Amino acid sequence: MKFQSVYIYLFLSVWLFALPQAINTHIAKSRISKKDISIYIKETGKNGRVLVSLNATKTRTPASVIKVLSTYASVLKFGFNYRLQTKFYVKGKIRRGVLYGDLIIKGFGDPTLQDRDLTKIVSYIRAEGIKKIKGNIIIDRSYFNVGNKNNSNFDENTYSAYNAMPDAMMFNERVSTVCIDPKRKRAYSKNADKSYKIVNNLRHVNKPCRGKYSWPGVKISQNKTMSTVTLLGQISTRCGKRNVCKVLSQPYKSFYYALIDKMKSYNMSVSGRLKLAKKPKKSVELFTYYSSSLEHIISKTAKKSDNLYARHLMLLSGAKMYGAPATLKKGRKAVAKILADNGALGKGRLLIDNGSGLSRIAKLNASLLAKMYDNAYDRYGQRWMNTLSIAGVDGTIKRRFSGTVVRKRAWMKTGTLRNVKNIGGYVKDLSGNLYTVVILVNSPRARYHATKLQNEIIKWVVKGGAKRGIPKSRGDLIKKVVYTKPTPKVVKQTKVVKKEETPKYYLQLGSFKLRPSRAYIKRIEKMALPYHIKKNKVYKVFVGPYRKKETAQKVLKKVQARVSKQAFIKKM
Repeated sequence: MKFQSVYIYLFLSVWLFALPQAINTHIAKSRISKKDISIYIKETGKNGRVLVSLNATKTRTPASVIKVLSTYASVLKFGFNYRLQTKFYVKGKIRRGVLYGDLIIKGFGDPTLQDRDLTKIVSYIRAEGIKKIKGNIIIDRSYFNVGNKNNSNFDENTYSAYNAMPDAMMFNERVSTVCIDPKRKRAYSKNADKSYKIVNNLRHVNKPCRGKYSWPGVKISQNKTMSTVTLLGQISTRCGKRNVCKVLSQPYKSFYYALIDKMKSYNMSVSGRLKLAKKPKKSVELFTYYSSSLEHIISKTAKKSDNLYARHLMLLSGAKMYGAPATLKKGRKAVAKILADNGALGKGRLLIDNGSGLSRIAKLNASLLAKMYDNAYDRYGQRWMNTLSIAGVDGTIKRRFSGTVVRKRAWMKTGTLRNVKNIGGYVKDLSGNLYTVVILVNSPRARYHATKLQNEIIKWVVKGGAKRGIPKSRGDLIKKVVYTKPTPKVVKQTKVVKKEETPKYYLQLGSFKLRPSRAYIKRIEKMALPYHIKKNKVYKVFVGPYRKKETAQKVLKKVQARVSKQAFIKKM
């Protein structure tokens, strides 16, 4: 027949990309329209086969899954061991324990600075011979140009922590804590913070601590200079202490009051007041206070889905790429460029917005997100995976998969907004095969039905469904399709010409009958090298790839010294 080969091609195309029956069944049970679902499941790694694909290139609202773009870009730019800084300077002379001048503090966007850091900071100031400050405390927050808003006002929960806006001089994640002690009939600020006012109108009653008597009512009002927290209603004197945590004031003000209070506890004094200004040119650096490692910061960003941390990471990338002060525009541009330059940016529309996913205009697609995950795994392996929430162990999927077959077999980032329920990351099946899995649901039914659908698909992958679902031969069959012109008998075959790929250089560290121990793998991960393990008859550990042999040779020397003397270069 004239169009026989065309019919065969169309038939095989439908067969090739058809969803496995199990997934079709779960979608049908969820009653979510297929057009509102994107599924992309593939063998993890750059060259892994795509096993399941549904609307993989359709643009979706990502919610918090977009955080991994911000975190991964920061790792590519700075490395896991990078630490953010807060610098301390003086302007004036120090004589006999007295600073005749100003103490200057410049923030560089460390989102982790908290009350617990003040003891060290004050001890460092004392170590410089300062017991009294006759001048002012000057705070420089000019490294970020993000305005003065406390809250993003994304939704009706204006003063909730997830709505906090970034600042170069961040403190306590911009959250103020009002402590309520019903037994003593007291309400007070946790750290002597005078940047807001508390009005205690609570009525204390001797009734069981439950229902309307178990928690205070809270009303917050703001003006240009100060916020006021009014405590309302009735509370039982039988209740324990209550903490009301809200975004109430500028973090640099909270830091100033907390610092002054801590200095007083060390018998230190400040004669002047708080001033907000850029660091004076003639100031002299005293010391630099460092944050915890970037690895710790991105882990909290992903596991706890911390919006503020994600915003800060994007802004920091922008400042380092395009110069201070950091802006949203620079941050968006930097994240996209870093990913693109490292081969981690897939095709399709990408709109990062604020980098945290707390946005209705942020956009991406499932295949784009999967490409980033593959790139991250190829470079950093398990070290990167462990920064994500581990199923049944920690983060946003601790409870979601506890007591299920998925426990300790999925490393994922979730994302939730109204009508949006997304998840993406890595899933390991019972045979040890690793898959990149992205499931995005943008639907009015997402709130109540998407989680179960995603859970069932992930369980299906763990139980080996992905491996069984698409035979290897399907990928080869499409190559055998004969393309013809509409002639009755003559069939012209089109040759498939494969482009020659540039050879790549790997380091083979060793071959093992059993899977390499965790201690052995940790030695590789400590060097922050991209590695992977291949299993055929034996386990082989590879580091790479590297485009140039010279680069591979440099890394080889380090690997032979720290991990394996038997390591050698292999061209593949």
